[in-house]
Amino acid sequence: MLDAGHERRRCGRKRQHTGMRVLAILLAVAAHAHAAPCSGLANQLASTQGATQLVTVVASGYKRTTASLVLWERTPGSCWQRVAGPWRARLGRSGLSDRKREGDGATPTGAYPLGPTVYGIAANPGLRSAYHRLVCGDWWDEDPYSSGYNTFRHLPCGKAPPFGGGSEALWQATVAYQQFAVVEYNAHPVVHGRGSAIFLHDDIGGPTNGCISLPQEELLRLLRGLRPAAHPLIVIGTVAEIRTF
Repeated sequence: MLDAGHERRRCGRKRQHTGMRVLAILLAVAAHAHAAPCSGLANQLASTQGATQLVTVVASGYKRTTASLVLWERTPGSCWQRVAGPWRARLGRSGLSDRKREGDGATPTGAYPLGPTVYGIAANPGLRSAYHRLVCGDWWDEDPYSSGYNTFRHLPCGKAPPFGGGSEALWQATVAYQQFAVVEYNAHPVVHGRGSAIFLHDDIGGPTNGCISLPQEELLRLLRGLRPAAHPLIVIGTVAEIRTF
């Protein structure tokens, strides 16, 4: 049986420990309240549509054919953190466009998911995304009058496609398409004539026809870093425009 003095000392220690815990909590709350705000362009976007991986492609003006590309990540409730880049990316020969049309040579501005499947002539370089190795007969339908406009199509090797326009025989683009990710521009829904085949692909030594390109080493690093479960989103534009997405 405890005497009264011992009981008072025990209660005093309990109050002291409780007070210390409360003080620690208050200090943590105060530190959070005075913490520096999130920095970096990714943290300035109006919305990132639930993505936890983000690729920003930022040009200094609409007529520019190069841009700065950065890969960002975050955990829910935290700030976006830069994990790769900045890298120099190439854009379409006509720069950026808010109103892209088929064949205009422009890269569309906006925020778009990256497709769940990566394609390429080379073997799978160890990606976490689904991978389709291109073979003879693999096309991208770029015919604005085709029912399969802006989709991947496979035909028997050697068969002439029923679609025309600028449709690409993907397996023959041995420089650009060693690997490429699909920017899901004009995909949900597809609007005929609004542009097709916007890819993130290997650098070809100059501006693209509307895609975004990176040197192979940097492209592979980016593709290997993408996680489908993170719902990767790519945003394209000038700094001022990207902040409104």
